[in-house]
Amino acid sequence: MKLISVNIGKPQTQQNGEKLETTGIYKSSFQGPVKITTLGIAEDFIGSPKHHGGPDQAVYVYSAEDYAWWSRELGRELAPGTFGDNLTISGIESSDFNIGDRLILGNVILEATAPRIPCSTLATRMGDPHFVKKYRDAERPGFYCRVIAEGEIEAGVEVIVQGSAGEAVGINEVFRDWYERDKDEAMLRRFLSSPIAIRARRKLESHLERLTSGN
Repeated sequence: MKLISVNIGKPQTQQNGEKLETTGIYKSSFQGPVKITTLGIAEDFIGSPKHHGGPDQAVYVYSAEDYAWWSRELGRELAPGTFGDNLTISGIESSDFNIGDRLILGNVILEATAPRIPCSTLATRMGDPHFVKKYRDAERPGFYCRVIAEGEIEAGVEVIVQGSAGEAVGINEVFRDWYERDKDEAMLRRFLSSPIAIRARRKLESHLERLTSGN
């Protein structure tokens, strides 16, 4: 496994329906070493802090294999960073990852915390109003990470995967459940037992509260 691209976004505006938004989803490869902190890459712009960024979603990872799949599906080449990923890594697929799995890149350690949930910003960036559904159906969401150990990385570094010590909670399990209307109490509790991102945790706790209160 190898880090093939570090991607950084600068502020860019796009017309998302009736709203003109400023987003950091347009990312391009950066050459040279980059500092990874507990809040991610300092130079990377986050347009919607309510939904993105923060300690539990500091870095977004996508795989070269998933990009290759999308390139075949869409009939055009997709460059690293197209989906707003900070790190594009070869030799992995998001469907193989669990919450709590770790990526070791030199002295940097990342921990998978949640799948990416697609939104209209991504659909607008892709120029396809139906892309959210396509992304959902593909079940190749990539995943957010928290930073366990800070440091510098650059493209070309080898990547080591260290499995979670807890019960396996798959990235794609959480992704599918996001869209499930009939929530299962045992499933929610299992998800909550993992080191899942705080935004996802709040949603799960809310679902569990409604389920157990009978509302």
